[in-house]
Amino acid sequence: MDYVHLGRTGTSVSRIVLGTMNFGDRTSEEDAFAIMDRALELGVNFFDTANGYGGAGGRGTTEEIIGRWFAARPGVRDDIVLATKVHSPMVDPTPDGDVVNARGASAWQVRREAIGSLRRLQTDRIDLYQFHHIDRHISWQELWQAMEVLVARGEVVYTGSSNFAAWNIAQANEIAQQRHFLGLVSEQSLYNLVQRSIELEVIPAAQNYGLGILPWSPLAGGLLSGGSTDAKARSASERVSAQRAERGDQLATYERFAQERGWTPSALGLAWLLHQPGVTGPIIGPRTVEQLESAVSALEIRLSEDDLKELDELFPGPGGQAPEAYAW
Repeated sequence: MDYVHLGRTGTSVSRIVLGTMNFGDRTSEEDAFAIMDRALELGVNFFDTANGYGGAGGRGTTEEIIGRWFAARPGVRDDIVLATKVHSPMVDPTPDGDVVNARGASAWQVRREAIGSLRRLQTDRIDLYQFHHIDRHISWQELWQAMEVLVARGEVVYTGSSNFAAWNIAQANEIAQQRHFLGLVSEQSLYNLVQRSIELEVIPAAQNYGLGILPWSPLAGGLLSGGSTDAKARSASERVSAQRAERGDQLATYERFAQERGWTPSALGLAWLLHQPGVTGPIIGPRTVEQLESAVSALEIRLSEDDLKELDELFPGPGGQAPEAYAW
């Protein structure tokens, strides 16, 4: 396993991040335990979840599964850098809309959801507490005050963001600096060969402020995985099947590129991200141990300059960072 510092912090994390969104939904608790056990054996020490994950099992189920795994394996908790998120509602909306104070990142909501996550995860701290989405109705003074309290209590170590625009990152960390607070140390963004918009501004902003980039959906929801006959696979969904049909020639060329070099398409997609500036590690969402092991094999792939150029031509990005990408 390869390790890097999480953004500008001194904490080392694995370059493969174990995403747990499938736990309790597409992956049974037994299989989830096996995946986490194997991840630890492979040196994966960075686990990512969210308060609202659980799918068919219900909101909070994923955190509960991870909590039971920690409880069943005394001493393991300190080997894991544990990340979760706050923003999503934890109760079903009424016919009139969301339940009052059920969504967002107010100080009241952050405190309540932190308590809930700590209880479900059966832990005394959240190593990386992330805002799952920008909350445009809350001031940064309120958000940072809430996080400062959690950090002072030892219940949160670092804070991060997810789905933030570049100016959100700048605003958040400038205000944190004014408050003599560390601020955001990571940003989770949609990033893969098919969707490269964050190269315009988010990645430059993250690098400037010392945030590690954690790409989610690194295989474009299964589009870059080479397809699957498994009915549970995201790549077998109607949406992905339609996208594969639209991009037939492009994906056939991509898959041939991988096969000619002895790689799987999914490992290649992850390896490309590992070669991108500012990327700490892609967040993978394995449903099985075999998928986890396949993802970790991406660390063995070394892409040459010619390889990277060919992939850029096949999946063109925005042309670099703004404004040069679109202006003289």
